[in-house]
Amino acid sequence: MLKSTLEAFSDTNGQARLNAITGTVELSNLIPPTVSYESRGDLLIIGTQDSITTLANQFSALHSVTLLATEKTAIGESSTKAEKCANLYFSKEVAIKGYLGAFEVTCRVDGTITETKANLAKVAIGRDCFDLVLDMTKEGIVATEIPAPGYYPVGAGKAKLANVIEELPAMLGTFDKPKYFRLDPDLCAHSSRGVNGCNRCVDACPAGALSSLGHAIEINPYLCQGVGTCATACPTEAITYALPDPEKTQNFVHRLLARYQEEGGEKPTILFYGNRDEETITQTLTTLPSNVVPIALEELATVGVDTWFSALVYGAHQVLLATNTAYIPATIDRVLADELSIANNFLTELGYEENRITLFDLSTGDLSTGEPATADSFTAFEKPLIAVTQPQIFAEQLSGTKREKLFAALERLYANSPEQPEYSAVPDNAPYGSVECKTDDCTLCMSCVAVCPTRAFHAVGGRPGLQLIEEDCIQCGLCEKACPEKVLTLKPGFTWNAETRKAAVVVHEEEAACCTSCGKAFAPASMVKMLTEKLQSHSQFQGDAIRRLAMCEDCRVRDIFSNMEDDPESQLRV
Repeated sequence: MLKSTLEAFSDTNGQARLNAITGTVELSNLIPPTVSYESRGDLLIIGTQDSITTLANQFSALHSVTLLATEKTAIGESSTKAEKCANLYFSKEVAIKGYLGAFEVTCRVDGTITETKANLAKVAIGRDCFDLVLDMTKEGIVATEIPAPGYYPVGAGKAKLANVIEELPAMLGTFDKPKYFRLDPDLCAHSSRGVNGCNRCVDACPAGALSSLGHAIEINPYLCQGVGTCATACPTEAITYALPDPEKTQNFVHRLLARYQEEGGEKPTILFYGNRDEETITQTLTTLPSNVVPIALEELATVGVDTWFSALVYGAHQVLLATNTAYIPATIDRVLADELSIANNFLTELGYEENRITLFDLSTGDLSTGEPATADSFTAFEKPLIAVTQPQIFAEQLSGTKREKLFAALERLYANSPEQPEYSAVPDNAPYGSVECKTDDCTLCMSCVAVCPTRAFHAVGGRPGLQLIEEDCIQCGLCEKACPEKVLTLKPGFTWNAETRKAAVVVHEEEAACCTSCGKAFAPASMVKMLTEKLQSHSQFQGDAIRRLAMCEDCRVRDIFSNMEDDPESQLRV
């Protein structure tokens, strides 16, 4: 259907777009890893008594139907008939967790002697869990914005009853779903040495698939719906999208734009959209200019600011993010808004129009500016952000991590920008910036170095000192929280000079304390002084013990053992 719509445009841009889309092979995972669900067809329906008893007969094809009423019908004839309904239970305190084939439902069933909550599946059908849940309660028992597979919150308006009645009888057997993400714990900035830092991915998941174990992030692949906001929000690529990964998407954008311009197309506008919106996009394209080039994604939020800027560097005049803003879940909306805020900040700081990257509302056909989308809306930019002087410019692709590709794209834009600031403030939640230190109180204990997940903070080497590389700082806050003296403060911002941004800057350094025995430098002088002052009155640091604080670790050990023959208990006083 999309191809036939594109074929209807016979102008130069239209033909260039058609040839580019049909002639550019999109790389994807041919055999992605999957997770499997097993369903026998045991259904639980939850809601008021009168609403659920009338639904039971609609699902007679399933293995079993259990009813859980949160409110009883008023006493009367209808109530008497309802009481005779098979497998009907009553409870106002209900908790649900799980997914298709594995829903654990706990509640205190009315009429039972015990006050403790029971596993309803064991009580009702003799199994550990239900396979399917139809939730008719007004607010929904499970509060996630995107329901888990097999959970249908009809009462909360997140599913339509007619569709559920038609779909549920087919929910028997084994079902496979792609595993949408890759997780590399070694890159994660969530926690280090008992200190909690970055929570961007947990906060960005609308399906409740991510949770913190304290020491690490856990992703439940059965709850993951492949929205991709976790990977977009992750500043270190500890979580990456895998269907396909963003690098394949960026390479596809590069090849597509190069082919479009080789075919004679001008002023391309990239229109990113999620696969679920293809029908709407097909209809919308009939009213849009022929230089609007659509690119399908598994989900719109699977790519972020690095991909958008890559498209501008590759020749796009504008990048549109097509979505239905009236129905987008709040968490996805917030993640996209955060990314757009960062992108618009970079653009305006460089003197470019912020709506070079903007939302396109599929429900109204409006740009985020609030103005109706017309041909002029997409052709207002006469020039790309980077002037093309040679066709070969498109042969060069950005490479590296997503941060490296973003920085490379910004450097190219900066070299051609109307404004060339030295430094720019960024939104507070942006993962770019540096760290300020109150050096008078810093003891150079290196707690910040120990917890830094990217080695942005590291020791000077050879002398007491602390260095920071701004480009590697993701503003996770681990250093700030780990500092025992509380002298570190995050400072969001962006230094445009690449050499300065990549340079190791000395945050604090001081004179080294030299061992009183061998003369080797072994610690900051201020730390030795501070420890001596704090411990000199302590009972365990009297006599020789306090003297050893001014020794290096080797001499300290030798000094201890040299006294053991005359005073064996001396080692206990160190």
